[in-house]
Amino acid sequence: MAIMYTIFAGILGLVFGSFYNVVGLRVPKKESIVAPPSHCISCNRRLHALELVPVFSYLFLRGKCRTCGAKVSPIYAFTELVTGLLFAFATWQLGLTAELMVALLFVSLLVIINVSDIAYMLIPDKILLFFLPLLIIGRILSPLEPWWDSIIGAGLGFSLLLLIAIISKGGMGGGDIKLFLLIGLVLGTFNTLLTLFLASIIGMIAGLIMLKIRRQGRKTPIPFGPSIAIASLIVYFYGEQIISIYLNFLQ
Repeated sequence: MAIMYTIFAGILGLVFGSFYNVVGLRVPKKESIVAPPSHCISCNRRLHALELVPVFSYLFLRGKCRTCGAKVSPIYAFTELVTGLLFAFATWQLGLTAELMVALLFVSLLVIINVSDIAYMLIPDKILLFFLPLLIIGRILSPLEPWWDSIIGAGLGFSLLLLIAIISKGGMGGGDIKLFLLIGLVLGTFNTLLTLFLASIIGMIAGLIMLKIRRQGRKTPIPFGPSIAIASLIVYFYGEQIISIYLNFLQ
């Protein structure tokens, strides 16, 4: 039965991943996520049902519009696939529990902000405000131990990023600061610190790679959202094990 739930969650994740692409790309531009329907951005032709099947339509059409032949960004299929895998993994790890709701909401938030930050270097307040009450409800139904760790984690995450932004004189975006409030709410105090540490390492490595590939100057801005998302997911699922390994190493 667990396998069936996992498969269903994966399929659901593929479908939601397609929708998250729309949200991540349209909300920062203040466009409706309902109208106009999904269409080719080159020839404006409305996509048919078979062209909206997550991942498979991209592979079947070889990443091109059926009408004009314009290339479709692989980010669409990648987002769908990653969301499906994360939904399935969360369900496999947590089962049908209240914590699964928190996990799926958290994954959804991180996927959407990842899309928007890569596309526009922006994490919209509307997305964060939408998920904030949902995650609060999730943490009430599935509280951390102790329960107030969510409150401290949220305050710590927001304060630390705000302090970094002040010290770096704008080196940290406002969206990143607010995002860490939600991350702290979900992960708690120590895991929020661990997330910031890992995100910094991932961001530094990604920055060096991108600078080498693009051969651009050091002042070229690089979105920090993807690094935060990757670090947050690692810590959400494996934070306790990472901290335990570190403490054992110190002994």
